[in-house]
Amino acid sequence: MYKSVPTPEQAYQKARHYCAYQERCHQEVKEKLYGFGLRKSDVEPLISRLIEEDLLNEERFAKQFAGGHFRLKKWGKQKILHALRLKRVSEYNIRKALQEIDDKDYQKLVASLARTKWNALKDNQYIIRETKTRNYLLQKGFEPQVVSAELKALRTQSHA
Repeated sequence: MYKSVPTPEQAYQKARHYCAYQERCHQEVKEKLYGFGLRKSDVEPLISRLIEEDLLNEERFAKQFAGGHFRLKKWGKQKILHALRLKRVSEYNIRKALQEIDDKDYQKLVASLARTKWNALKDNQYIIRETKTRNYLLQKGFEPQVVSAELKALRTQSHA
């Protein structure tokens, strides 16, 4: 009935596979190891070993996470920042990851999302259209000042 607790070496092999499959943060690997039923005295050395063998690299994870969520999910920097904090990634690695996002690509994405949402709401009153577009962009994790600038640009385009 009870699950048998793997030996530290068996857990290490499982953790190696877990880390090789996709980039992981330290917290994910710790949770996985504790999920096997291991004690802290077994988990910490295994984490250290994975880091030494470069199977676990939080900076690499943060950069990959930020890039992927920016490109694929079209998240803004604020949403990425909060997601990485939830995964307990260090502030240093979060900053490095966010610096990897190209400013021109970021501006293009905000403009594209804003324009698409704005055009989808063309049957609504002007103020509703602007509010819904603003809320959408903020929910996607874009900074308020970036959203305001983009809405101002949309307003000037639609009045021209």
